Amino acid sequence: MIYADNAATTRMSDAAVHTLTSLLNETWGNPSSLYGHGQKAKDVLEKARKEVAEVIGAEPREILFTSGGSEADNQAIRSAAELGRRKGKMHIISSAFEHHAVLHTLEKMKGEGFSVTLLDVHENGMIVPAEVEAAIRDDTCLVTIMTANNEIGTIQPIREIGAICRRKNVVFHTDAVQAVGHIPLNVSEDNIDMLSASAHKFHGPKGVGFLYAKKNIQLTNLIEGGAQEHGKRAGTENVPGIAAMAEALKEANAKMAENAAHLTKMRDRLIDGLRQIPHSALNGDATHRLPGNVNFCFEGIEGESLLLLLDDKGICASSGSACTSGSLDPSHVLLAIGRVHDVAHGSLRLSIGEDITEDETDYIIRSVKEVVEYLRGFSPIWRDLMAGKKAFIL
Repeated sequence: MIYADNAATTRMSDAAVHTLTSLLNETWGNPSSLYGHGQKAKDVLEKARKEVAEVIGAEPREILFTSGGSEADNQAIRSAAELGRRKGKMHIISSAFEHHAVLHTLEKMKGEGFSVTLLDVHENGMIVPAEVEAAIRDDTCLVTIMTANNEIGTIQPIREIGAICRRKNVVFHTDAVQAVGHIPLNVSEDNIDMLSASAHKFHGPKGVGFLYAKKNIQLTNLIEGGAQEHGKRAGTENVPGIAAMAEALKEANAKMAENAAHLTKMRDRLIDGLRQIPHSALNGDATHRLPGNVNFCFEGIEGESLLLLLDDKGICASSGSACTSGSLDPSHVLLAIGRVHDVAHGSLRLSIGEDITEDETDYIIRSVKEVVEYLRGFSPIWRDLMAGKKAFIL
């Protein structure tokens, strides 16, 4: 099997598995308890908080452990909105191709009286900082722009966007779920006020994540009922999972340059190979993208059939976000960058891992070519295109 869906989830690293299992067996106390066994768990928890903070250039007290990126996104947006409400600022800026954890939360905020501006995304999948600045109003309380897109992998100019927000005195949040552990991030240098991350995207366990919130930002609780996480998230902390996340993040950070160099080489090899397929197109910028992300559209086919036939060939891939895999609608990300419905339906996302080889990369290229040709062979849409009854788009 060749696993090429790391944007959906990653395999836990050996170091993270070892940390998780050893703590499950040995350090299972409640970190809120005052006796020794509980305090031992508390020490592990705070060590993990310090380790996570160091990787992103934060202070330990600025790290809040969550169940994952979606919870962190929700808390960040609601916290900034509440701070804005108190000051009479009820306007939020985001982009049209954010993760649904952001977009659906913004829809909720609209129902609570906030106005939301969703910036257009250009064809290359990039947000233009000047357009962010132009959208900021006197009543803007939050700008939330993802660091890297979860489908097409484009890396946004968050440092520039953050600098604009600093000048305008607007809170800047970034959903960095796809970026943390894969590209360098420093919350101070990148002018970030809040940042969301999820462990299972960088070889940690599922169900664990964190929210960075700059120390001057007062968070709004999503979960009430206890004094855990400095009173900002009730519930006994998942100490083994949190420690495993910290271990995975440290390892990812230490190997980041080496992994990125290999992944970029394999990514570009994939792009060059898949571009040879007639009437295909790369989605997103060719260079300003995550090292392991490749996203293509192929005219005249359905993405679901492509995925199933690739699975028969031992290749695990996706057509977009795993969070919306049950939807029959085309990707909102691809529509946002200007792909029409018919083309967006024929998309393929390959998110490769650090262990991929050149032989496996070449096998993916051959397999995709074979499957696309096979599917086009009995596609009525493709027959109409070839007969000139319809015009090619790609």
